[in-house]
Amino acid sequence: MTSRIGSPDTQADVEVRACLDRKPPRSFVMVAGAGSGKTTSLIKAIAHLAETRGPALRRAGQQIACITYTEVAVAEISGDVGISPLFHISTIHSFLWSVMRPFHSDIAAWVTSRIEEKIAERREHYDRPRTQAKTKLRLEQEIAELEAELGAIGAVEKFDYGTGSRYADGILGHDDILKLAPACVAAHPLLRQLVASRFPFIFVDESQDTNPDVVEALRSIAAEHPRLCVGFFGDPMQKIYTTGAGAVALNPGWAEITKPENFRCPTSILSVINAIRANGDGLEQVRGRTTTIDGVEQPVVGTANIFILPADAERTARLEAVRTWLANETGDDLWLSDARDGDVRLLVLVHRMAAIRLGFPHLFSSLTDKAPASLSEGLGDGTSWPLRPFVQHILPLVVAARENDHFSIISILREFSPKLEPARIQGGSVANVLTALQQATEALVALLSDDSTASVRDVLMHVRNAELFGLDDRFAAHLAADPANDGSAGFANIQAFLACRVSEFWPYRRYILEESPFATHHGVKGAQFERVLVVIDDEEASYRLYSYGKYLGYLPLSDTDEANIAAGEETVLDRTRRLFYVCCSRARKDLAVVLFVPDPPAARAAILAKDLFAEASIRSAENVA
Repeated sequence: MTSRIGSPDTQADVEVRACLDRKPPRSFVMVAGAGSGKTTSLIKAIAHLAETRGPALRRAGQQIACITYTEVAVAEISGDVGISPLFHISTIHSFLWSVMRPFHSDIAAWVTSRIEEKIAERREHYDRPRTQAKTKLRLEQEIAELEAELGAIGAVEKFDYGTGSRYADGILGHDDILKLAPACVAAHPLLRQLVASRFPFIFVDESQDTNPDVVEALRSIAAEHPRLCVGFFGDPMQKIYTTGAGAVALNPGWAEITKPENFRCPTSILSVINAIRANGDGLEQVRGRTTTIDGVEQPVVGTANIFILPADAERTARLEAVRTWLANETGDDLWLSDARDGDVRLLVLVHRMAAIRLGFPHLFSSLTDKAPASLSEGLGDGTSWPLRPFVQHILPLVVAARENDHFSIISILREFSPKLEPARIQGGSVANVLTALQQATEALVALLSDDSTASVRDVLMHVRNAELFGLDDRFAAHLAADPANDGSAGFANIQAFLACRVSEFWPYRRYILEESPFATHHGVKGAQFERVLVVIDDEEASYRLYSYGKYLGYLPLSDTDEANIAAGEETVLDRTRRLFYVCCSRARKDLAVVLFVPDPPAARAAILAKDLFAEASIRSAENVA
């Protein structure tokens, strides 16, 4: 029995068990705020079912399904409840595919319809009066490729799913699965019956971020099959992805369960997040983090400060001054730590803000400014194709060479260098090849020194000419002596990327390996840290979905904002409130918010009126000078 399964019950845990023990069991929606132990409640529910209904479910060949958001969460939950045929714990995509996989003809019919939709969309774009000739050429090519895929569907013997769709090869993308399964559930009563029979208990973790079509599909199955128990565990205030379902509507007869406890945040921070939440759903969280001193459980007070600073050219220096002030004020030098074990997180709204402060601004902008998604979406983790040779091969080789790690050097070169391919070295002098590769590696290390002025182009040309690694074919046209723009998306971005100084890759590497204290506001949902510093800078973020200035009241609302409010639509205020709540609720000991604004006195007056922070905790530039 794990510590979470055996942890003390909250009232919400008692109410969940009551739903599960009813005959038939009762479906429910649990709303659990940040730090409440939502996943603990879910794990305890699974363990309770295993104990009370496990034998009967096994005899019937049925399973308890738990759908969660990431593979990390799957591993976390499985680690607590154990690996058993009784449990089907998976991501949403894996769960949906396990349901849909046997229905080949239905998948084929849906894929055919999907391709026809894509063709129609492109033809509609082609026929627009202002569509440029270059765009028409691209659309003609895409239509031809889609029509070829359409003709190939009949020959597909088996469908599977991957990260991207290749219909002619029988591969569906993640987005396809989210559309396919709900459509088939809605169209086929037999499928709804099979889901209810196979999985009499279905729990959905992080329900606020689950695809709304999937949520509706599960609600419809439960409505039709009342013996099916569906449990949604989530928090609408933590919905930070635009595609999420948010609050889950209750079917008739369902229970609504609230879990207001917060076991993470000190009382000073709990006061802030309750004030943030007050104008949202109004849930007031209680308890707060405690510690035991001399056998007596006592609340942890912690600190919560907000710094209102001018949005000038001194942002980085001012940020460091705030960290120094916090270290002195709290007597905690770990506020100054950039190491992972310092447990400090500086939360920025977008990767650009981290790029500027860490020292890779040009690398970042080259692959994001007016860039296609194929370039920009992989920048946060190094999977964008121009970055891969550096992240996967070049930087690891240089690191190994700097550390005189000859085993790693040989391992990397043996696996990836064209010069060491068996067909190339057969019958030749391996010693000469290794000598040439050693010299090329030494030259690469020099090109990538910390103070190098070499460009990305210089390094890739060296790698290609020395045959240290094979490069993506897409580099060939860009590395030509006189590259010509063929109209392909991202041409200018790749040229800008090649012109960047290669020295920017070292701070970039620190960032993607999480060796720096920076993270994005979105990237820390579900995490917790002792010390959290939230950096707010609307001007630097340039992110239209959010506006802290409007939310905090020192920037005016637009006509569109006013219209959305009047119509009861989601607004920039709602999105920003939720994101701010998520950020502030990560802190286990100390919270600091640094607000860069063009007019600090006006911002101070607005924040006082907002009543989120105690007046004594609102700091100015003079406090940290």
